[in-house]
Amino acid sequence: DGDWVGLDQGIEADYSADQEPCLTTIYPLIFGHQIEQAAVRDLRLEGNRSKNAKAMGGCRGGAVYFYQSRNIEITDIYERDYFGEGLGFQMCRDVVIKDCRFDENTGNGLHPGAGSTHALFENCSAEGNEKSGFFFCVRANYITVRDCTFKRNGTGLSIGTRDCYNLIEDCTMQDNRAAGILIRRTPAPTEVHNCLIRDCDISGNGTERGEGQIEIEPAAHDISLVNNRITGHSERMTAGVYTEDGVHDIYLDGNTFEHCRPNLATAPDSLTDDSPQIACGHDAAPNTAARHLGFSEAGW
Repeated sequence: DGDWVGLDQGIEADYSADQEPCLTTIYPLIFGHQIEQAAVRDLRLEGNRSKNAKAMGGCRGGAVYFYQSRNIEITDIYERDYFGEGLGFQMCRDVVIKDCRFDENTGNGLHPGAGSTHALFENCSAEGNEKSGFFFCVRANYITVRDCTFKRNGTGLSIGTRDCYNLIEDCTMQDNRAAGILIRRTPAPTEVHNCLIRDCDISGNGTERGEGQIEIEPAAHDISLVNNRITGHSERMTAGVYTEDGVHDIYLDGNTFEHCRPNLATAPDSLTDDSPQIACGHDAAPNTAARHLGFSEAGW
């Protein structure tokens, strides 16, 4: 009679009537589930978001989306205008994304998702996305973001719950509406720690909101900011580095500041003179980094 529907597998969350859930037909443009040794190359993808009535949830899909997969290579993809995320993956390991663009989506541009580890992003860009250019989801660890550019998004790059041992280097965060880099509010013991941000150009961000070019919220600690070029917006002045109470052991070395007011707006006791010894990035992942994924040589 149209009031009931059957599902052939369990859903990933609970939905109550007051949330007004609905069933809709939405697909990623490219989707891989429990696959390995796969490559996606040399494509242009148009999301055509104005013709889609519902958005794809960022943790369940995107224009390009992989779930519970390993040894994935994505190169030379230009994607734009999707009603959701540009690129996303959840519970994946050993992922390489190079020479790609993800622009003008309603969600985040690039979204390494929950539980994923040992991933490399190199020479990629995300521009004009409504949320973040790059968004680390829950427990996205041992990831390298290198030579990437994030411009005119909501936030440039966002790091949050249990996103640890990550390396961001030689990247550009420019003209984003909020912070160029945001380390999100996460309570202990799920706080962000042991991340290194170096040799980046962080400039002209906070065009609409935010307190700094780099914002660090509690309870983050053991974060290194090294040799970055930090430049404030010409009209909406913010701090270069802004920290809140509850942040500690933030290490600064060799950074330069221009047009920031002030250069540092840091809570008492948030900074340290001692350089943290951080092993981070995709090359630093120990053998145990992916054990929570449950993958064996025999498969999923």
